[in-house]
Amino acid sequence: MHIYFIGIGGAGLAPLALIASQAGYEVSGSDFKQSEYTDYLIKMGISVDIESDTSSVLMKKLHSEKAIEWVIGVSAIIRLKPDEAHLAFARKHGIRTTERDACLNEILATKNLKIIAAAGTHGKTTTTAMFVWVLKQLGIPVSYSIGAKTSFADMGHYEPGSEYFVYECDEFHRNFLSFFPYVSVISGIAWDHHEVFPTKDNYNQAFRDYIAQTKHTIAWDNDIAYIGLQKSSSLDVCASDNPEIESIMLAGLYNRRDAWLVVQAIHRLFGTDIPTLTQIISSFPGTQRRMEELTPGLFTDYAHTPEKIVGCMSVANELAISKGKNIVVVYEPLTNRRQHFMKNEYKDCFSGAEKVYWIPSYLAREDPEQAVLTPEELISHLSDPTIAMPASMNQALWDNIQNELEHSIVICMSGGGGNSLDEWLRAKAKDQALSQLIHQG
Repeated sequence: MHIYFIGIGGAGLAPLALIASQAGYEVSGSDFKQSEYTDYLIKMGISVDIESDTSSVLMKKLHSEKAIEWVIGVSAIIRLKPDEAHLAFARKHGIRTTERDACLNEILATKNLKIIAAAGTHGKTTTTAMFVWVLKQLGIPVSYSIGAKTSFADMGHYEPGSEYFVYECDEFHRNFLSFFPYVSVISGIAWDHHEVFPTKDNYNQAFRDYIAQTKHTIAWDNDIAYIGLQKSSSLDVCASDNPEIESIMLAGLYNRRDAWLVVQAIHRLFGTDIPTLTQIISSFPGTQRRMEELTPGLFTDYAHTPEKIVGCMSVANELAISKGKNIVVVYEPLTNRRQHFMKNEYKDCFSGAEKVYWIPSYLAREDPEQAVLTPEELISHLSDPTIAMPASMNQALWDNIQNELEHSIVICMSGGGGNSLDEWLRAKAKDQALSQLIHQG
């Protein structure tokens, strides 16, 4: 079967395209922007074209050579852009068109794979990567999709003969309700994606439904209480104050909590003893954009909600203490829409930071009826607004970061993609390294 992916370079579709190719499907696709993902897919023998989203030149050419039988797109395209050129071509030629979930479910069914899932508002990607790390160390064959780059695993992989597929089940657009995991861990729950879930109970109900269609779920006591569930035979409830969590030697309480859920799940599935699993997961090397050190003392992290910020700060505070340094934060909120719902939750989430440089929100999928909240307005919702100052993503900010690094570690938090704070930092760090190399030469 020939599958064509629209937006093949995205963090969700790129791993799936690779998995589908390894599972025996003919795979091709396009994206409007070149990236490390598209370059890698091409390297792996997948036909990828970088083209305008108003074009479908490659798709037409490939279809004439070997008929495309299935078109896969992200929900933002399938649901919001029905007249997009690739979709129009597919309709004209009677080609099946779906979101990614249908494709993954078909692979799972044909390869007889059971899902080991990571779900929750925050911590999903790290938890998914932890599963893959531990199973690899145990020598257990596993297929998987990881929503971040790691040093120990590809972004997506199908392992012939494997029994399990490790997957990040995302609640956005209720995608996780398309799956029926064999085992699922839930790393934390806090109302998010307000354009999809207009009330907190809408959000909580989605998690209740997800748990109901999961064979066995492992979650924290406070999260189960938050969504109003009772204990059952298909639900393991972990005590959030269990002192054994501290036996895991990873920086940051929330990292240790995510790791503890993974330990419990793998112990249940394979019977491996807890001390062995604790030792293995304590050597977890981490993922890209999760406290990733770009240059000495300069870190980038995906934190973009109060809960994620608190988790990131738990790592930063432990790191700062170990180095005898202060903490300075550069923060780029993700979407203006989200800020209208969570601005009152910022309060003390940057606790431990000496200073916060607050830059304008990264805009994506916005409601044009909502006023764009400025850094000044958002800063006013901190318990101590004096620790933060408005800033812009410019040379002055880069110079301030370099000055702060003399006495502090600098933690840059952002959730966006192209043209985000993270991308800007990487470009500046690369330019700086090249300049130093030329100077030394």
